Amino acid sequence: MSIKKQDAERIAAAVETAERRTTGEIVCVLARSSSHYGHAPLLWAAALALSTPALLLALTQLSAQATYLIQIGVFFAAAGLMSLPVLRYALVPRAAKRARAHRAALEQFFARRVSRTRDRNGVLIYVSLAERYARIVADDGIAAKVDQDVWQSAVDALVACMRQRRVGDGFVTAIESCGAVLAAHFPSDGGGPNELPNKLIVL
Repeated sequence: MSIKKQDAERIAAAVETAERRTTGEIVCVLARSSSHYGHAPLLWAAALALSTPALLLALTQLSAQATYLIQIGVFFAAAGLMSLPVLRYALVPRAAKRARAHRAALEQFFARRVSRTRDRNGVLIYVSLAERYARIVADDGIAAKVDQDVWQSAVDALVACMRQRRVGDGFVTAIESCGAVLAAHFPSDGGGPNELPNKLIVL
């Protein structure tokens, strides 16, 4: 799954439209993956290689040297096969992927300076495709005024669109929801600067 140029343009336009009604800021980040999970193939390959000698001893009469060489071959073959992206991501437990994506969302919140707006009313919309994960991170100024359920409903709508491979639509829906919340609590003063970029940030 990827993002089309037209969708990126729609997202930037939706952010611009939403921010006209509020002093708040909305930043959208799309990550292909929150981590490479390079350790996963090595861990699984090591576990498989370590179990190989016991299997060979039970089923064959191979020498220790031959068993050792087969064990090494099993490790490298398994590591190479499991390094394929489709397998590598499948090997990582769902909870671990969600935890890594959650941490990446918080890292982007600070890296993109969403926490440094004038009224502490910035909102980050983060999507990680490999983990099929979405999160909205709101700064203290707006988070203190809004129940978590409000943000979660926007995330749920975004995730529903992701499942249908409509990432662009999901972002636009989430932007409109966040924009309405921001406008209700931080309406536009007519002259505030645009503190953060409107374009979709693709990692």
